[in-house]
Amino acid sequence: MKRRLFSTALALSAAASFSACAQSPERPYAPPTPPSRIGSLMQISVVDRGTGTELPIYRHRGEYWVAGRPGARYAIRARNATGERIMAVMSVDGINVVTGETAGVGQNGYVFSGSERSDITGWRKSDSQIAAFEFAAAGNSYASRTGRPDDVGVIGVAMFRERMPEPLPPPVTPFPYRDEHGERERRSDSSSLGDARAKAGSADGATAAAESPVGSLRQPAPSPSLGTAHGRRETSYVGKTTFERAQSSPDEVVRIRYDSRENLVAAGVIPVPPAPRWPRPAGPSPFPGSDPGYVPDPPARY
Repeated sequence: MKRRLFSTALALSAAASFSACAQSPERPYAPPTPPSRIGSLMQISVVDRGTGTELPIYRHRGEYWVAGRPGARYAIRARNATGERIMAVMSVDGINVVTGETAGVGQNGYVFSGSERSDITGWRKSDSQIAAFEFAAAGNSYASRTGRPDDVGVIGVAMFRERMPEPLPPPVTPFPYRDEHGERERRSDSSSLGDARAKAGSADGATAAAESPVGSLRQPAPSPSLGTAHGRRETSYVGKTTFERAQSSPDEVVRIRYDSRENLVAAGVIPVPPAPRWPRPAGPSPFPGSDPGYVPDPPARY
C-alpha cells in the first residue's frame, strides 16, 4: 500500500513538473527600448515630423545617436525642465540655427520660459520664416553647400541659466545718541549714503540691461552619410527678449549625432537581433510513449 501511494506521488510530481515546462516557452529576443530624450536642465529630443514620433536615442561608446531617413523633415524638441528661464544656443552640423554663423556657445539662441516646450523646425530666416531641417546626403547639406563640411552629422544644444538680480543690502540702523544734534547728523549721513547706493544700484541695473544679449523667444559605409539640408520655407513666428547669462560657459551641453539606420547598424550603434533558431530535423524521440513506472528488467537470455 505504501509503495502504491509513493508511486502515485511520484507520478503527480513528474506530471506537474512536465506541465510547468510545457507552459514556459522560450521568449523571443527583445532588445531594450532606448530613450527618446536626454538632458537635465532641458529635455532634448529629435522628432520625425512626418510621423510625429520622437526618434529613439542610442548610446554607443559614450555618444548619443539617432537614425534619420533621407528626405524626412525633423525638429529639435526642447522642454524646459526647470521653473526658470533658460537660454538654448542650438547648432546643427556645426552651424548656429538662428544666425547661420559657425556655431559658438556665446552666440544668439532661443529663450524658454519655465516648463515651456517648443519644436525648433528649421534654420531661422526671419522673425516669421524658417527653412525646414531635412535629412539629406552629406554633400547636399547646408553646411557642405556653404563650405563648412567638417562637422556634418551632429546636433548641439548649449544651455544657460539666467542671472538673477542681487538682493539689496539691508538698511543700516544708526546707533542711538543722547546728543540730539549728533543723532540728527548721523541720520542725515545714513540717508545720504542710502540714496547714493540706490542710485549706484540703478545705474548698474541699467548698464546690465543694456549689455544683456538678445535671444529669440519660442522657438566606407553601406549608404552615404546624412547631413541637414536647407529645406523649404515655412512660417514660424518669434519675438525678442533680453537675457543675461549667469555665467559665460554653458550650464549644460547636449550633443546628439545622427546618420542613416543602415550606417548605424553597420557601425554597431543599433543592435541587431540574433538570427531565428530553426527547428531541428525529425529524429529519434527520447520519449517514444513508454508506460510510466520503473525501469523493467531486460528479457532473459536464451
